[in-house]
Amino acid sequence: MTATTIETPSPQSAPAPDEAVAAYSHRQIMTIMSGLMLGMLLAVLDQTIISTALTRISEDFHRPDLYSWVVTSYLLTSTASTPLYGKLGDLYGRKKIFQIAIVIFLLGSALAGLSQSMIQLIIFRGVQGLGAGGLISLALAIVGDVISPRERGRYQGYFGAMFAASSILGPLIGGFLVDQASWRWVFYVNIPVGIVALIVIRRVLTIDYARRTARLDIFGALLLVGGVSLFLIAVQDAGQQARITQTIFIVAIAGLALIVGFAGWEKRAAEPILPPRLFGNAVFRVTSTLSLITGAIMFGAIIFMPQYLQLVRGSSPTLSGLRLLPLLAGMLITSVGSGRLVTKLGRYKIFIIAGTGVMTAGMALLTLIRVGTNGWLLSAMLFVVGFGLGLFIQNTVLATQNSVDIADLGTATSAVTFLRTLGGAVGASSLGAIIIAYQRSHVAGDIERYGPHAGPLVTFTHGMDHAYLWTVPIGLAAFVLSFFMRELNLRTTAATSARTATAEPAA
Repeated sequence: MTATTIETPSPQSAPAPDEAVAAYSHRQIMTIMSGLMLGMLLAVLDQTIISTALTRISEDFHRPDLYSWVVTSYLLTSTASTPLYGKLGDLYGRKKIFQIAIVIFLLGSALAGLSQSMIQLIIFRGVQGLGAGGLISLALAIVGDVISPRERGRYQGYFGAMFAASSILGPLIGGFLVDQASWRWVFYVNIPVGIVALIVIRRVLTIDYARRTARLDIFGALLLVGGVSLFLIAVQDAGQQARITQTIFIVAIAGLALIVGFAGWEKRAAEPILPPRLFGNAVFRVTSTLSLITGAIMFGAIIFMPQYLQLVRGSSPTLSGLRLLPLLAGMLITSVGSGRLVTKLGRYKIFIIAGTGVMTAGMALLTLIRVGTNGWLLSAMLFVVGFGLGLFIQNTVLATQNSVDIADLGTATSAVTFLRTLGGAVGASSLGAIIIAYQRSHVAGDIERYGPHAGPLVTFTHGMDHAYLWTVPIGLAAFVLSFFMRELNLRTTAATSARTATAEPAA
């Protein structure tokens, strides 16, 4: 990658958005998209593919007490590192940083597959997460580099579809690999996919960028990573125990204190990781809040449904993954469809409003699930949720990228991604705590009423309904908030200039 080094004392001196014109053909864009989506596939897939392998892993290593940390370590490092990748991409070029993220992720995958103890696996899952933190946010930011906002909806719909497919097919693929091979292949399967992504990005993607002479805010990074990590550890423990102990409270307060310290430090940092000026942007304020809220709802819908299907309905891990396909179908239809309509109409706000409304209606339907709910009715409920999610997830990213300065493109994109992941972590733990608390208080009565076999199933189902009930007012808040989003005209040029190389058509 060649870079033009330009001394720029501040982001405001970067070229105006409409001064840059992309030089990529549709064929080249689709090739680049394939590499970017493979990178996203790796990161999102590993959030859920591990779920069906955890039982076998804990049995092999005889450490069931630590199995939750296999998930938590990945979640911690991927969430905490996401904003750092956004800033690094803005400073040093997104192509280079994206490739580094893939290499780190593949290294973590190989080491995780070779793990000989639960402690090793937890550590190497953390390495995986460290790479995954850059894959989603940088992929979305690179799209902003090569495609104009007016055309971006058309292509970004594919990313929404890939995100949905990766999240939902993860348990299905994981269950198949565990049943047919070994849990170690849950990690090894990443390696060929990642290598292909590296080759495609290296050969096809060429981005000119304005490199600025600035230092990364190391102290701010330490505050952010430390604060987010402590807070998520507290949230995870509280969710698993369904109560807040004194230790959990202290850890949570320490994490929040570091996050507050980070916010204060960013106001005077020379090159802040998360510039305070972003929150002066009315569009960014709405999209970041929507990302936090909808992340909690989306991951809640995905995580607990397989448990219901396996524990209550007796489905196998593979079949429970297949039963989530209606959710995927809904997201695929509206992700691609709304993206094309955004490109045609030049409007995105209506899709965000409609999406939050339909998603909330879908979550309200999920509160009606019972032990014997008809399979077709359950599929219809999941389809509605997916239909709503697909209408607005990628459009919040589009709205963000269209509203910020070029110099903040990667940072703003990673911030929205970070908040969605953080919302998912907090939401999954909180909803899980609601289910556990409900089970503890109702299982004895349900066993007495329905018998020792049916009683626990009824308790879990009602507990899940109770948890989904809490998502309805949160979804309504997102629906109301979406009306306050300011709609800007979509720019018709890409964020940075892209040069055409002679070797690219051959690739």
